[in-house]
Amino acid sequence: MNLRDLRYFVALAEHRHFGRAAASCFVSQPTLSTQIRKLEEELGVALVERAPRKVMLTPTGQQIAERARRIVADVEQMKEVARRSADPEAGSIRLGVFPTLGPYLLPHAVPLVRARFPELELLLIEEKSDVLLSRLHDGRLDAAILALPLDEDQLHAEFLFEEPFVLAVSDRHPLAAQDRLDLTALSRQKLLLLEDGHCMREQALDVCRLSGAAEHAEFRATSLETLRQMVAANVGVTLLPVLATKPPVAPSPHLHLLDFSDTRPTRRIAMVWRRSSAMHGFLLRLAEALRALPAGLLDPAATPRTGNDARVS
Repeated sequence: MNLRDLRYFVALAEHRHFGRAAASCFVSQPTLSTQIRKLEEELGVALVERAPRKVMLTPTGQQIAERARRIVADVEQMKEVARRSADPEAGSIRLGVFPTLGPYLLPHAVPLVRARFPELELLLIEEKSDVLLSRLHDGRLDAAILALPLDEDQLHAEFLFEEPFVLAVSDRHPLAAQDRLDLTALSRQKLLLLEDGHCMREQALDVCRLSGAAEHAEFRATSLETLRQMVAANVGVTLLPVLATKPPVAPSPHLHLLDFSDTRPTRRIAMVWRRSSAMHGFLLRLAEALRALPAGLLDPAATPRTGNDARVS
């Protein structure tokens, strides 16, 4: 048994597909399949149920996968200690960020990190929140930028900022005559939302429950860009995080943005890492750098309002 085979098995347990697991390990599918069979032979038990279109772990396979994850994570921790022992600010860091934040935060955040840590290599990974959490636990990420709250006792969460939402409507929508509205005004609206798996979907559903709004059940988008296009076409209305309405995001015609005049919906963003991380001190300094966003960037009042001046994505 070797560490490579355990990595292959952990990848298969995560992806439940030989082809995708092999791709994530940068090996061919026959190579990964052969090594999994050798691991089964060495252990003397079946780890995987192989079906034409589906891979399932046996009960024993599930137990061994959990132990393999811990072993792989421990090895990554050892590498992390060695990598950071000389100069934590001159090495590399693997930082995850979720898709409805990354493209809009990073143009503002990366220059801050480069200015504070000029020799640091920043390796950015964009995935949905559940994938980022899995990779954090497995030691394949050093830290991730995620939305709070998180029910994770093994992780430390360092609060960064609170990001408001604005309401996006078509310039042909009746609400386009306003620049601000009460949250309760959403009770008569059906919101276009993202598909399952996006944390922003859950955040928007929380706003729906608070305001009495409903979901436009016939449509679910795969990205904020899709939501933007559908709203501009007057198919419905949606919530956008304010960073997705700021330069350098390209301007969008036929879109009108409304701030909220009473209870403003927001999402709380934090940088998260393992409590056991040997990089804890450095990650605190990195979070401090990320927290220093330009003044006014998170202020909806500074957002251009309508027509060709409205900026969203």
